[in-house]
Order: sequence, then C-alpha cells, then structure tokens
Amino acid sequence: MAEQKHEKYYVPASSPWPIVGAIGLGLIAFGAGHTVIDMKNETEGWGSNVLLGGIAVILIMLFGWFRDQINESMSGLYSKQLGHSYRQGMAWFIFSEIMFFAAFFGALFYARTIAVEWLGGAGNNAMTNEVLWPGFEAIWPLTETPGGTESGAMGWLGLPLYNTLILIASSFTCHFAHVGLEKGKRKQLTVWLGVTIVLGCIFLYMQGAEYVHAYEELGLTLDSGVYGNTFYMLTGFHGMHVTLGTIMLIVMFFRVLKGHFTPESHFAFQATSWYWHFVDVVWVCLFIFVYIL
Repeated sequence: MAEQKHEKYYVPASSPWPIVGAIGLGLIAFGAGHTVIDMKNETEGWGSNVLLGGIAVILIMLFGWFRDQINESMSGLYSKQLGHSYRQGMAWFIFSEIMFFAAFFGALFYARTIAVEWLGGAGNNAMTNEVLWPGFEAIWPLTETPGGTESGAMGWLGLPLYNTLILIASSFTCHFAHVGLEKGKRKQLTVWLGVTIVLGCIFLYMQGAEYVHAYEELGLTLDSGVYGNTFYMLTGFHGMHVTLGTIMLIVMFFRVLKGHFTPESHFAFQATSWYWHFVDVVWVCLFIFVYIL
C-alpha cells in the first residue's frame, strides 16, 4: 500500500503585527473619544494627536503585514491546503463583519421601532411619556433631544444618492477587473481596478463633504440625540471600512503593475474583491434604512 503524501503546511514565525494593530486600534479609540470631548468643549486638546498617531500605527501595521504576506506568497511557501485555510479565514472574517454591522442596525431598529414609540406613549407606556418626556411625539428622524437641541435630517437626495451610485458602479468595475484577471487580460484588469480605486476615493471625499454639510448647515452633530448618534455610528464605521477596502485595492493595483497574480492563482485579489462587494452591500442597506426610511 502506497504511503499517502501530505502537502507541507507553511507556518510562519511569530509576527509582531497583531499586537501593533491592537495598539493602533486602542490609540484610535482613545484618541477619537477625547477628540469628541475636545470638539464639544471647543478646546484644542491632545485627543486629535493621539487619533492621528493611532492611524499612523495602523498604516505601518498594514504595510508591514502586507509586505510579509506578499513575500511569503511570491517565495512559493503557500500550498493548496493553505489556500483553503485562507478562504475559510476570509469567509469567517466577512461573516464577523456582517455581525458587526448587524449589531448597529439592531440598535437603529430598536431606537426607531421600540424606544421612540415607548417615549411617545405607545401601548401601555402613557406613564413613560408623561414622566420622561411630556408632550413628546414619536417621529423619525428624531430631530430634537430632551434638552431642546434641534437639528435637521439628512435626506437621501443629493450627496447620499450620488455616493450610492458611485459605490454600486465601483462594484461593477471591480467585477470587470476580476474577470480580466481570470481571462488573463492584464490591461482590462489594470484599467478597471484603477477605476475602482478612483471611485472609492471619490466616495470618501463626498462622504467628508456630506459630514461638513450635516454639521454646518443642518446642525446634525454627535449632540443631536439618538438620531445623530446612530447616523454617524453607522455611516462612520462604514467609511472606515471603505477606507480599508480602498487601501487593499491600492495594494492589489501595485501588485498587478509588478506582474503578480495569474488566472490560476490570485486569492489575494479575490479576497479584496469579496471585501469590496461586502462594503457595497452594507452601504445599500445603509442608504435604505438610514437615509430613505
């Protein structure tokens, strides 16, 4: 009986990048919290410096980790079995991201369909209305807080609609690039991947312009009660994911220019494509439930 041969499963040496990433995320969370406090108090504190430092640490981590992964892959250290592990890992990662956004969508639905209705006295909650907020009307968007802070509501026409069309279009261009790679058409791959990156950058720029419009013209800030909180929480975290996705696409673009990937072996590009399509689907849900409904 012939001895069964097993593929070698490459196990890399201990990496410093996970702890570096954890430190960077911690600095971002700490700095972002103090930046909000500084903005509220209209003071120039050190929160923004910590936030920028955390972002810099994350960028260094991404550069180093991507570099190590690329070097390992191009050195022929990966096997077919390891490729299956990477696919499973990416699938679980995207699933965890789905649960991440599901929690925030759940908070939005709870606020809209339960908490606001109870405050308005729905069902057997007339006393809740009288005690906590007399005269409150259960409407959404909730543009007035119990403290009297008023704000405008962000409509879906204008920048949000344009951004939706841009991100949907980027999903198609990413798919065209992927098809070009699978068919060995390098020019198609390069052009459509470049277009996808440009569309992602335009989306981020326009989201920044939308935030400026919300703050300066609508008075929609983090002090605008549950509506402002859920709006910035959902769109802000999505913007962070688009930023990460754009960085991943840029890395793939430079790898393409260096001649990396073949129609038979290109999981790094495929994983980036999966992530980008996931980001697009989340935005469509955001557009419907945050802006339209």
